[in-house]
Amino acid sequence: MKETEQLQFLTETLLDEMPQYRREAKRVPRDWESRRYFLRCLMNVREPGALSERFLNAQDELLRREREEKGVVHVAELPPVPGDERLVLWQGDITRLDADAIVNAANSALLGCFRPGHNCIDNVIHSAAGLQLREECAAIMRAQGHEEPTGQAKLTGGYNLPAKQVLHTVGPIIDGPLTDRDRELLASCYRSCLALAEENGLKSVAFCCISTGVFRFPKDEAARIAVSTVKDYLQNGRIEKVVFCVHGDENLRIYQSLLY
Repeated sequence: MKETEQLQFLTETLLDEMPQYRREAKRVPRDWESRRYFLRCLMNVREPGALSERFLNAQDELLRREREEKGVVHVAELPPVPGDERLVLWQGDITRLDADAIVNAANSALLGCFRPGHNCIDNVIHSAAGLQLREECAAIMRAQGHEEPTGQAKLTGGYNLPAKQVLHTVGPIIDGPLTDRDRELLASCYRSCLALAEENGLKSVAFCCISTGVFRFPKDEAARIAVSTVKDYLQNGRIEKVVFCVHGDENLRIYQSLLY
């Protein structure tokens, strides 16, 4: 199947499931970028549910091709921070990292972001991994029977990501002045992810900047908690490599001030 035919097949399959979006489909420009973005939006809004093998094969081929075009970044080759071979600071797209697990800053529903095309880390990771990730998350939540508590972690497959697995954690939402409870919950996110990774024999973990986006945790304080919590954990932990993956120059400067 050619790339354009593949894109058309995936889009039409989802439109058959969700015919309410056919009117929007007619307004999509015919260039590749616009049509590909529309497919991403359809994937973002699709509820969990079984998919045909043909759809999954076509989706996986598309996402793996895009993964190779973006370029896989090998965690083992990234330079460590001075004084600790286990810590790495890297600015870029976390979905390019081949860590044993990357960390997703999830919401309490743990199903990924349903806002079409949203640029939050939850949406970015689910969009690159494929619809199987939402389906696995839904199975976890059905078995759990309640929303995911703040500060804990769940582990899923990575599917079409370079990372083998994904650690999902819900950070604190800040609606007013920062409290000690907020700080402890954020620290718990980091500890829970590292502990779950270790329980499953994972050796490398890449963290995003948990809670600092739409959850509004102050970036400088979040970074301080992240670095101190990870360093404390590694004193007795068996994780071999932790990557602080930052987005934007402000986060980079904050982490540099803490690590260099």
